[in-house]
Amino acid sequence: MARKRTPESGALSAPPALAATRPASATHAAVGWSGAVSMLLAVSVLNLWSPVENIAYKALIVMAVTAAGVFLPDLLWQKVHHRTLVAPRTGSWSRTFTKLLGLIGSVGGVALLYWLFPEYAREGFYANYWSALRVVLPLWGLASLPYLYWIDRRLEEPQDALWQMGRLLLLRWRDASGRVIWQHLLGWVVKGFYLPLMFTYFCTDLNKLLHYDLHLLRDFKGWYDWAYFTGYFVDVALVSMTYLMSLKLTDTQIRSTEPSAFGWVVTLVCYEPFWSLIGRQYIVYDNGRDWVSWFGDTPWLYDLWGSLILLTIVVYVWATIAFGGRFSNLTHRGIITNGPYRFSKHPAYLAKNLSWWLISMPFMLNGSVLQSARCCALLAMLNGIYYLRAKTEERHLSLDPVYAQYARWIDEHGLLRALNELPLIGALARWRPRFSAYAPPAGFTPGSPPP
Repeated sequence: MARKRTPESGALSAPPALAATRPASATHAAVGWSGAVSMLLAVSVLNLWSPVENIAYKALIVMAVTAAGVFLPDLLWQKVHHRTLVAPRTGSWSRTFTKLLGLIGSVGGVALLYWLFPEYAREGFYANYWSALRVVLPLWGLASLPYLYWIDRRLEEPQDALWQMGRLLLLRWRDASGRVIWQHLLGWVVKGFYLPLMFTYFCTDLNKLLHYDLHLLRDFKGWYDWAYFTGYFVDVALVSMTYLMSLKLTDTQIRSTEPSAFGWVVTLVCYEPFWSLIGRQYIVYDNGRDWVSWFGDTPWLYDLWGSLILLTIVVYVWATIAFGGRFSNLTHRGIITNGPYRFSKHPAYLAKNLSWWLISMPFMLNGSVLQSARCCALLAMLNGIYYLRAKTEERHLSLDPVYAQYARWIDEHGLLRALNELPLIGALARWRPRFSAYAPPAGFTPGSPPP
C-alpha cells in the first residue's frame, strides 16, 4: 500500500494497518544479553588473572570480549550481514583506495579537533584513551584496506558516503553530495566526542570494580552501593564498545545523524565538559543531603526506598543492553522495539529521571517550603532537558518508517498509553507524525527488520 502525505504536515505517513503491529527490533534481545554476560565474565577473569597491568589495555580486552559476545550471535545466528551486504561482485581497487582516503580524512578530521580544542589536552584525563589509541590505530590501519575491499564487493550501492568523502578530498566535487558528506562528518563528530569520554569513564569504573572491597557487602547499604555502581558500569562498558564498533559488516553502521542544531544542544549539555557549566552553575537541585539521611533511622523504609532506586537503575541498564551493538547518542543505527522499548519509547530517560526524584525528593522536604520548591523546580528543569532530548530523537528517528510504525504502536499499546488521554500531559507525551516532516538526508537508509 502506498504511503500518503498528511494534510497537516506534508509528511509521509505509514498505512493505517501498520499501526496495529509492533515492528521487529533491529537486534534480538538475546544478543544484547550475550554481550553483557560476556563483558561481566571478562571482568571476572581479569579480577582473578590479568596478562597486562595498564587499565586501558584491560579495558580493550573487556571491549573485545563484549564485541565477540554481541557480534558472533548477530552474525552467525541472526545473520545481520544479509541486511546490508549482497552476493560478492567484482571489486574495484580504485574505489577502495578512494574510500581509504575518505576514512583517513575522517579520522584525520577528528584528530585535528583533538589537537585544536584544549579540552583534549587536559593533563591526565584522557590518558587512558590516548594509551588505547596506540594499540587500536595500528590494528585499524592494518585491517582497513582489506576490510574496505571486502565490503566494497558486497555493497549494493558501493559509492557510499566514505567513497564520496574520498572524492571530495581528491577535489572531484561533482561526484560528492554535500548532504551525504555533511551527515558523514556529523557521524564522525559523534564518535570523536563520545568515544574518549565513555572510554575514560569505563577505565575509571573498571579499575574501581577490579579493586572493589567485597567485604563491604555485609548489609543492604553495602549491596546497594555495589549494585548502583555496577549498574552504571555495565552501561558505560557496553556503550564504549558500541561507539567503537560501527560497521556495515555487523549492520551497526550509522544510518543518519541528528540533523538539527537544537537536538545537538539539548544532548551535549548533559555531558562533560558542558555539564560542568550547566550543572554546577544553573541546575544544582540538591542541598547536600541524600536520601540516606531521611530513611537511615528506619531500616525497613531505608531498604524499600533503596530497592526502588535500584529498580530504576535495572530498567536503565536493561534499556542499554537492548541495543546490543547499536547504541549511540545523536545517531540512528537501527530501531529497537524489544526489551523495555516494547513498553515505552524512552525507558532509559524515564528510569534515570525517576531515579533522580527518588534520590532527591526526601531531602527536598527538609527546610523551608520555598527552598523545597526551588529544588523541585531545578530538578524539573533537568527533566525538561531530557524531555527535549526525547522529542528531538523522535523527530530524527521518524525519518525511518519503521520508527513511525513503532511509535504508533506504542501510542496504542505502550505501558503509559493512558497518559495520552490526559489534556496537557497527553499533548506532550504523544508521538506526532508531523515530526517526520523533515526530508530524509541524501543517502539515508531506513532501518529494516530482521529477516
